[in-house]
Amino acid sequence: MVISGDMMSGAKTGSKKNGAGRRMTHATVGALASMGILMGSVATTPALAQLAPDAPSVETPFGRAPLSFADIIEKVKPSVVSISVVAGGKSAKGSKGLPEGMPDIPEDSPFYEFFKNLPKEFRNMPQQQRPTQAQGSGFVISGDGYVVTNNHVVDGATKIQVSFDDQEKLDAELVGTDPRTDIALLKIKSSKTFPFVKFTDKPGRVGDWALAVGNPFGLGGTVTAGIISALGRDIGSGPYDFIQIDAAVNKGNSGGPTFNLSGEVIGVNTAIFSPSGGNVGIAFAVPARTALDVIAQLKKSGTVSRGWLGVKIQNVDEDTASAIGLTEPKGALVSEVTPNGPAAGSGLKVQDAILAVNADKISDSRDLARKIADYAPDTTVDVKVWRANKEETVKIRLGKFPGSADEIAKLEQGKTPDDLGNTALDQLGLTLAPAKSGSEGVAVMEVDPDSDAAEKGIKAGDVILEVGGSSVAGPSDVADGVKKASELGRKAVMLYIKSADQRRIVPIQLKKG
Repeated sequence: MVISGDMMSGAKTGSKKNGAGRRMTHATVGALASMGILMGSVATTPALAQLAPDAPSVETPFGRAPLSFADIIEKVKPSVVSISVVAGGKSAKGSKGLPEGMPDIPEDSPFYEFFKNLPKEFRNMPQQQRPTQAQGSGFVISGDGYVVTNNHVVDGATKIQVSFDDQEKLDAELVGTDPRTDIALLKIKSSKTFPFVKFTDKPGRVGDWALAVGNPFGLGGTVTAGIISALGRDIGSGPYDFIQIDAAVNKGNSGGPTFNLSGEVIGVNTAIFSPSGGNVGIAFAVPARTALDVIAQLKKSGTVSRGWLGVKIQNVDEDTASAIGLTEPKGALVSEVTPNGPAAGSGLKVQDAILAVNADKISDSRDLARKIADYAPDTTVDVKVWRANKEETVKIRLGKFPGSADEIAKLEQGKTPDDLGNTALDQLGLTLAPAKSGSEGVAVMEVDPDSDAAEKGIKAGDVILEVGGSSVAGPSDVADGVKKASELGRKAVMLYIKSADQRRIVPIQLKKG
């Protein structure tokens, strides 16, 4: 299955980190791919709205329904935009500033300057990375030109333009993004006053009309109609729920709005379920309530701050409830406490079942994740847990949800990113962290590609067991070993390394510091 939200031309979709309209990352990719869910667009809409007295309609058991959506579309379509994105286009260079294709020559070598300044006729010219182009959809939410779209539409963009039905293209700047909800906020670079639409915070009902407007396949403004098929859908992209609709949405609809019959935005199109890549009648949108909160934070600071508990959790099923003495399968079971996370020093323990946060009952693990995310970082919350056949309350000061999987991985090694920076041993060319709880040695987090350690095959994930014949338990022990070797006038230090199941002794030359 392919996960893509934009109509690409000129290059294949790449990683989410490096380009516009690129593939979603890590757990989200795995979860959505297994379902055949494609980033593309979504639609949703609330109940039957008031119709103009002279509008063609038909009576239903629930009120009047329109025979045509033309009046509604005429009202909202001018605020919907097509978004064109360009990403990439930088020259590729070889290592150490040399042109691509040149040998890996040390900077102190007499041949370095020769190869660096070699005439272009005698060397491979730097290859120009072909820019990627993508198209998506969006909509204006204020007269001064703020535009909502999907994060995956503009991710990695070097140039963003929006165009209205009159085909006028205007430059736009990125205000902020929130990958967790796939929402991005843009600002049109113009002093004009633009037509705009508003969100509604009233949830629709299953069976309500849904009108999707967007730019599928780069065709331009396109309208499709359907109904809300389901609410509260979990599509494997985090704790947030999505609206499911059956209005036809396809690649390029990403970031477009879904309207109700009042012309209010009820959702932001973000994904489709499709084994083939096209519409099969199952699309998903970020609900208006979720989008409103994210947009407010993006407009204020360009980022979204969420509370973070610092634990790994799982649902409490019937067997688990029976095993720990709960009368019903409710709550979230703590399976791991992240070292150096907010909960680590609070007294929260593995196998605690979290039943409530500030008196709000927790139904399952996703419910806990949502409730915690709703709190601001540094908020102190009362967490009610079930432990040893009785209820206890633990006070926890929430942290800020890490911005990337890398940050979480480093925290799981027992250090924050800032702390890890302090343990970077320049003389070895290594960045270190304590090994996982119960493991021996010190973990290698990063390796300077220009270091002797890299040339000797040391890589991230290796474990240093000894330095100069002395066992180490933390980065400071390694630093002490290096310092001792330097004081003895040695130009290298002996490391005892564990790589997977192999152990070896590696002499590492020390950089002059």
